[in-house]
Formats: sequence, structure tokens, C-alpha cells
Amino acid sequence: MLWTGFIASFGRAGGIKMAVHLLSDAQMRRFIVNGFVTVTTELPAQFHDTVYEKTVSVFDKEGNPGNNLLPRIPEIQQVFDDPNVRGALTSLLGEDYYMQPHRHPHYNPPGSGGQGMHQDGGKRWSHHTRRLLVCYYPQDTPIELGPTGVVPMSHYFSTREGSEVSPEQPIVGEAGTVAFTNYDLWHRAMPNSSEKKRYMMKFLYARMSEPEAPTWANRETEWANGTPVGPAEHQEMFRHLWNWHRAVEDSDTHGTSNGESLSDLISSLNSTSESTGLQAAYAVPRLGEQAVPALVRCLQEESEMTRRNACYALNAIGTPAVDALRDALKDPCEYTRDNAVEALGDLGNKAKPAVPDLVELLTDASGSVRSHTVEALGTTSQASSVAVPGLIKALADESEGVRRGAVFALARIGGSSIWADKLRPWAADAVEGLQHKLFDTNRYIRGDAVHALYRIGTPEAKSVLLRHLQTTRWCPITSRESTF
Repeated sequence: MLWTGFIASFGRAGGIKMAVHLLSDAQMRRFIVNGFVTVTTELPAQFHDTVYEKTVSVFDKEGNPGNNLLPRIPEIQQVFDDPNVRGALTSLLGEDYYMQPHRHPHYNPPGSGGQGMHQDGGKRWSHHTRRLLVCYYPQDTPIELGPTGVVPMSHYFSTREGSEVSPEQPIVGEAGTVAFTNYDLWHRAMPNSSEKKRYMMKFLYARMSEPEAPTWANRETEWANGTPVGPAEHQEMFRHLWNWHRAVEDSDTHGTSNGESLSDLISSLNSTSESTGLQAAYAVPRLGEQAVPALVRCLQEESEMTRRNACYALNAIGTPAVDALRDALKDPCEYTRDNAVEALGDLGNKAKPAVPDLVELLTDASGSVRSHTVEALGTTSQASSVAVPGLIKALADESEGVRRGAVFALARIGGSSIWADKLRPWAADAVEGLQHKLFDTNRYIRGDAVHALYRIGTPEAKSVLLRHLQTTRWCPITSRESTF
């Protein structure tokens, strides 16, 4: 399926059809290589001036509002309703995306020395675009104001090597600039040498449905059409991500080795250079299904680097890796089971046959295995209720990570996405369990439980949700100076 128009009108927000301006093939390629892309809203300059002034006032009178940023300055929602912003979100995360409960205004004061380079995510064992940091700048942000500095292509790296893989690039622009960055991109606040306060509003977005077709203004099927985009040594990695976003398996290159030896490539997975390991990880799939047994054996290695690179390779191989990974779920070694779970979860819809095996692992003795299992069920079982009973039980798990992952998986399975024309309440039986999570000690479990109930969308779910929201409603104009 090709999206042939740059401007598309589809989906709903509050029941109203909205137009979105989708990214082009060139923009999508830049995002895949660099890990970020920027757009500018169509909102007038006066709007951003108002947001900036309100932000200054809130910080001066109350301090940083943290996760209460949006209810405290609700005008910011107009940024995320902007057609350019909605179009970028749709292009990168698909039509079914979710603004997660975490959001934070970042303040860079005049004369600051900036931050150290860091990742917010990292070591996720996946290069697939399922989470984004979305950063809105309410003021003109030139280099002297201390913009966000990013390291292009660093989102593919899980070690400090990523922070130096390319020169730092500042995200500069006029008021209303919005940057969409891969959650794992290395970044920092740069020094502010001006006398003006710099603000950046950071939001975390998630993909809720696995790719089924390109969701940007896609016209070209091939990654580079003969002209490499980005470093030549990583073309296979970029090509895999392009195909993943297009919901196309890499099978057309399987069995077309460029003369590489399987044993040499497997050895390179354990290179002290992460870049070399990544090159090998995306070269191995050219050998096709014959490489699967050796890659699965790599999941038994003590080296985390080797195991992580093997997971990348198994995901690039795709469907032929599923059965061997299902067998690895029974391995007596905890980290082997753990990595097999992560690899299956990253395969998404391709790993649907493994769902019953994953459900069995919900009682694994390892909290890490259980945590990654609930996350994997959120990507592999999105079109059925098979995993729902087990996930409901997981809502009461002693591990906070398992509970949080179970809520998010139920939200993904949910059923009543705002983009769906027909209600499919796969997780309807989870309403009572999710109701209890509305009062969990973890704020993000609470927030994701709200979204899960919204997506389930049955009369019972809506009733629970509305009662809860009526009780917890935030009044943005109540303050110490005006309490009633």
C-alpha cells in the first residue's frame, strides 16, 4: 500500500475528522538514519508567546509542574493537534499513537553550562520505532540560547560509543518548532550563553499497533534506490528499519550472501566495537534461515553485547526465527529465556504463534523474564484475547515492572482505538483489574490504566473511567492566590 498524498485526511480526534501533513520519503529516511526530524506548527507567533509567558509564570510561582504540565498549561494541547505535528506522529508511530503520562518542561537558565550527553532509553534490544521523545520549543531557539544537542545515528547504540558516533547537532529553530526523536537518541541541553530563559516541553509518545502498511507519504518502495543514505557500512540496518516501517519482511535478501562466512559474522557480533557488531548483526540475515541456530546459541553467551546483536539479527531474519526462539523459552538459563522473550516481542505480529508459550512464562520465577513477557504480549497478541487472562493476573504481580508492563500490554490489546471504525473489546474482561490499578502506587501505572480503559471502550469501561476522571479532575486556574 502506498500513501500517495502528502496531505491525508483520516482518523478522528473527539469525533472530528482532522487533516494531517505526512512526512515525505526523504524526511522518513533522515529520521531512520539520524533518529530525529523536526517540523514547525502552523500556530501563530502570538500563541507561542502566550505559552512562553505562562510557563515563566508557572515556574516563578509554583516551580516545575512536571507531569502536570498539560493540565497546568492546557493550551499546549493545540501543538499536538496541529496538522504538521499529527502528521509526523502518524508517519513515525502509525495512526494509533498514544501520549504517555510522562511529560516534563525542561528549563535551561541563562549562563548555564549545559548537560552531559545521555540517553533516556537505551539497551532496549530493539531498533524499531515504538517510542518517541517529542520536544516543543515555545520560543525562538538559536544556538546561543542553549538548544537540545543530539548525536545523529546514536539511537542504534547502547554503549557510550553512541555518544561519539557523529558530531553533535543542535536543534535550532523558530518558536513552534517540534522535534521528534527516537527514545534512545543520545542528547543533552547545550550551554545557554544568552540572557534569556530557554524552555523545552518534552512529551513521551508510544506506538500502540504494529505496522501493517506505510503511514507516511510513501511513494518509493526501495530504501536507497542505489544511492546510500547515511554511512555506507550501515545500509543493511537502515534498510531493515525502512522495511519494518513499511510492514515488509526482509526476505528478498535472504540467501544472497556477499561472500560473508557465518562463523566470521557470528564472531563479529562480539566485537569490542559496537559499530562492527551492528554491521555483522544486519549482515547475518543475508544467510537466511540457516543462520538461526547459531544466532539462538548466541543467546546463551555471557556477553550482553553478543546477545543483543544476536537479537537484532534474529529480528531482521523475521518469521523463520520464531520456532527456534519458542524453543529457547524453555532454556534453564534465565538470561537466555529473557532474551528470547525480547526477540519474540520485537518480532511483533510475526511471533503470534508464540503467544501461548509466552503466556506460560507469566509465572516464570524471574521478575525480568515476567516483565519482558508482558511487554512482548502487548506486541504479539494485539488481535485476540488469548493473553488477556494471564495479563489480568499479572496486574497483581509483586514486581512493579510487571504490573506496569501488564497495564500497557492491555492498553495495546485494548480494542477500541480512536482510529478503529469497529469496537473490538479484546481486553473487556480486564476492566475490574484495571479499575484497581487506577490507585496503584506508581503514577505511570495509573495513567496507562486510564488509557487502557479508554481503548477498551465498553460501557463498563467508560463508566469506570468517567467516575474516576470526575473525582480526579484538575482545575488549571486554581492556585495559592485563588483557591475558589
